[in-house]
Amino acid sequence: MRKTTGGWYRSGLLAIMLRVLVAPPVTAQDNQVRIKDLAQVQMGNEMPLTGLGLVIGLEGTGDGRRADFTFQMMANMMHNMHLAVEPNQLRVRNVAGVTVTAVLPPFARQGTRIDVQVASLGDARSLQGGTLVQSTLMGPDGSVYAIAQGPLSIGGYNLGGIAPGAVRKNHSVVGAVPGGGIVTREVRRLEYTEPELVLLLYEEDWTTAARTADAIDTHFEAPGLAQAVDPATVIVALDEERRRPANMVEFVSRLEEIRVVPDVRARVVVNERTGTVIIGEHVSVSAVALAHGGLKLKIPGPAADDPWGFGVEVEEEPDRLHPIISSFDVGAMPTVRELVRSLNALGVTPRDLIAIMQSLKTAGALRAELIIQ
Repeated sequence: MRKTTGGWYRSGLLAIMLRVLVAPPVTAQDNQVRIKDLAQVQMGNEMPLTGLGLVIGLEGTGDGRRADFTFQMMANMMHNMHLAVEPNQLRVRNVAGVTVTAVLPPFARQGTRIDVQVASLGDARSLQGGTLVQSTLMGPDGSVYAIAQGPLSIGGYNLGGIAPGAVRKNHSVVGAVPGGGIVTREVRRLEYTEPELVLLLYEEDWTTAARTADAIDTHFEAPGLAQAVDPATVIVALDEERRRPANMVEFVSRLEEIRVVPDVRARVVVNERTGTVIIGEHVSVSAVALAHGGLKLKIPGPAADDPWGFGVEVEEEPDRLHPIISSFDVGAMPTVRELVRSLNALGVTPRDLIAIMQSLKTAGALRAELIIQ
């Protein structure tokens, strides 16, 4: 094999990709994944919670007089603390009216802490340094399920407001209170479950759903215990004994540890902004001839000394004034290993590879889903 002048060194990223892709093939055992990492058990629903509140302690960046509701909330809060004051008597800029939102997880008990998100309602310039005053969080039924309070974290700053010379990082009128919510009312208790347990796959796939059902049946030695009803759902039948809470916890724990070999779609993901190319192992191409300037690659056919079944000969084209065209022929349906190996031999850059992949897809030769970010 003859080596080109500099042809093997112009694409460091492609060389790294080649070393990864031509590594010894992994076995099915190596590709096994826990059901816990493939799907979630649908048992109980999350509940969105919403409320209104006040953020205090701002350094002159709170709501102005146009946000009348903020001063009305302040007056109501003071009235609840037995301090009579009218909204028009308040003249402050260190308070902001906000919406308070959170998600109540299923089976949350009283006293459980949850994260809370806060967003400005009025014309406050920044919530930096503020503290959320105790606020109630209600569910869709109008009942109070949690209370929230605590110092805000906004992950940024805003110096100078909206002035031309202002310095700003991130969005300073939204923030979070990690663990700032306390559950005061429970949604439900696990006393007796439904006769079926539903598994929802994170990635919809017919083959993975079928393999998951088969793996469950095999593990528990109970044919028909699990059934894949669609590419995203696997239903597991429960007898009366397994439906009891104490037994359910143990059963779900064993279920989540079962290992399955998920099926992966053939995909090529490219990011034109960064030049990143991700190629799945099942990607292949039909018989095609490619041209690339600068090098010539010839693949005559299988060779005995080539572990991947290709005898590769690379030559450097002589210097000429007109554009140099290099080409190579790829046999029908090579895997991504052979494709990347051939492209790397041409010395293509990652951005060249992106253009080649797009052209292959346009020509109908790329047997994979092309995702452009």
